[in-house]
Amino acid sequence: MKTSAALLGIAITFASTLALTQNEELEEIVVYGQLSRFSALKSDTPIMETARSVSIISEQQIIDKGALTLDDTYTYSAGVTGETYGYATRGDWVKVRGLDVPQYQDSLQSLFGNYNNTRPHIYTLEQVEILKGPASVLYGQGSPGGLVNIISKRPQEESRHEITADYGNYDHAQIGLDSTGALAASGDWLYRFVGVYKDSDTQVDEVSDKTVVLAPSVSWRPGDDTDISVLLNYTETEGDAAAQFLPIAGTLEQAPNDKRIDSSAYLGDSQFNKFDASTFSATLLASHRFNDIWSMEFTSRYTDADADYQQAWPSFIGGDRYVYNSDGSLYKDGTVPRSWYRSDATSEQAAVDVRFRANFNTGAIAHNLLMGGQYQDVTTGSAGYYHYALGYTYQPGDMHPPGADQYWVNVFDPVYGDVPSNELLNAAYTKGADTSVEDLGVYVSDHLSLGNWNLTVGARWDETKSETAGNSQNDDEISTSAGLLYQFDSGLAPYISYAESFEPVIGDNGNGQPLVPQEGEQVEVGVKYQPDSFPALITLAWFDLEQTNLPDPLNKPGEYEQQSGKATVDGFELEGIAQLGDFEVQLAWSKLNTETANGFRFASVPEDQASSWVTWRPQGRLQGLSAGAGIRYMGESWGGVDQIKTPSYTLGDLMLGYAWNNWNIALNVRNVEDKDYYATCLARGDCFPGEQRTVVGRVRYQF
Repeated sequence: MKTSAALLGIAITFASTLALTQNEELEEIVVYGQLSRFSALKSDTPIMETARSVSIISEQQIIDKGALTLDDTYTYSAGVTGETYGYATRGDWVKVRGLDVPQYQDSLQSLFGNYNNTRPHIYTLEQVEILKGPASVLYGQGSPGGLVNIISKRPQEESRHEITADYGNYDHAQIGLDSTGALAASGDWLYRFVGVYKDSDTQVDEVSDKTVVLAPSVSWRPGDDTDISVLLNYTETEGDAAAQFLPIAGTLEQAPNDKRIDSSAYLGDSQFNKFDASTFSATLLASHRFNDIWSMEFTSRYTDADADYQQAWPSFIGGDRYVYNSDGSLYKDGTVPRSWYRSDATSEQAAVDVRFRANFNTGAIAHNLLMGGQYQDVTTGSAGYYHYALGYTYQPGDMHPPGADQYWVNVFDPVYGDVPSNELLNAAYTKGADTSVEDLGVYVSDHLSLGNWNLTVGARWDETKSETAGNSQNDDEISTSAGLLYQFDSGLAPYISYAESFEPVIGDNGNGQPLVPQEGEQVEVGVKYQPDSFPALITLAWFDLEQTNLPDPLNKPGEYEQQSGKATVDGFELEGIAQLGDFEVQLAWSKLNTETANGFRFASVPEDQASSWVTWRPQGRLQGLSAGAGIRYMGESWGGVDQIKTPSYTLGDLMLGYAWNNWNIALNVRNVEDKDYYATCLARGDCFPGEQRTVVGRVRYQF
């Protein structure tokens, strides 16, 4: 906590000093992202009139901070744990207010489960939005932590074209093309094409990451009242899993033989490991204004995705998390068995969301009424095998168990090529039953304004049907939300809000009774501040969140006679952005208190977190120059049962760029000191190294 406060104090002092040293008149510019009707809130209501917390990361902020993945964009937001499991190539792992949250794109869910599709490439995005707290009143089933909504690049009227080329350490090479404009002189038809090719090694030995993205889109705008856009996206990745599930002995804890496992260690085998995935999606975004009162929006998407995932990793055996010799050293001085895993996974989605909107007055009260219906059908499938600790036999109480060393690996000095035969591995290959989830929801929300008062109320009814292996389950839920905000003339806007969430749980209690959905409730009290004297937006919030209908913490494994488990999260969040002359300053701080149904702190969630980023874009003779610096602090976290503690860490990031004529060059350095740290270590016995120093130079030509 002291470190967090110190970081915030330094950042605030720095910001104040900048403000005092600016002699020129402040230029009026917008310093925060703009919400559209395809945003996380399904509304273009200004953030200052919205009684809940929303974090927005603009495209320029993504570029300034040198983010290479969606994971990287989360690391400067309050109450958000980005890069939860360290450096990753399979996906983007984020927790909001301590909880896993779903990923949406253009207000439709885009990620279902894990390892059955590709991760989105940030070059195809123009904004990232983090909606904090329960959101079932708008989206139906979901996490009480909130959600992430990413906004795709769409056709623009102004003709713009750019070619970018990146090169960095670990032989990171990438080229990108972004072109948009009118297809005809009438301006009715617009187009955009975004393409990316990336070929990169990684900080993990033997692991590469190749990606191809083709994202064409077209818009038809026959008049000012109608906009219809079709967005296509094909993404293909070829590589390996960066997460190696390194054992705690030799990483977080010192091994008895005093050896250390290098954070770049690769403990799989390149002759077996792979993570190859592809995703095709077609999205329709349409809006039409009927008259001065009524308008509508229509969003729909079809997605077809698959992933072939194979990985071998060190096996953790027994309650001690690793196998010991009688002298206390790792079994056979670090030579351990590996588990061999294969997953051939698929996902298919069809979704539609239709919204009608009315803006009208009843006396002195202005209404922004939203009525909508949403349907989604998602089918996921999987096939594969899991050979746990292949070649290892264990007798209880045997500290030096027998077993062949074949297919094993030495965690301190790995040697590759000893891979089980396909005949042996495929003998356990099975295809699981497909799982389909259908959700139908109707909702209504009204934003009422009376003078400086803003009241938002909403309700939604959902019917969810889940089916797998011939067993089906139906759940009906009603979700509500309400928020009240008052805008003072001084720029202060205190607010209070309440929101609910639900998330179905497939299965029964052991007696044939279906499990009821997990539910979430949150109360949030905060204040927003937008001064008149300079462009800024600051939000301070306190929230109290409760998740119920979790498995009974007293039950033994396999017994679910009750769902009396309850988890809680409460905390404070501070987030702000301000334009002070030539400087843009961003601040974020959060403090979370978490407790699982078993009375432990949440796994991989730091109690304290703070960050600050400053961008300098001078005018006058130095115009074209840009520089940025940031600092990120993540407090210590726990592994799930309050036994394994991952130390805190502080990282610095830098940016330097220059633009002239049509050219723009930039250099970004993340983790500038190249600190060796662990993002998290879990109670089950594995550690996940954080992102090492990345140095990337970019050349961009715009025409």
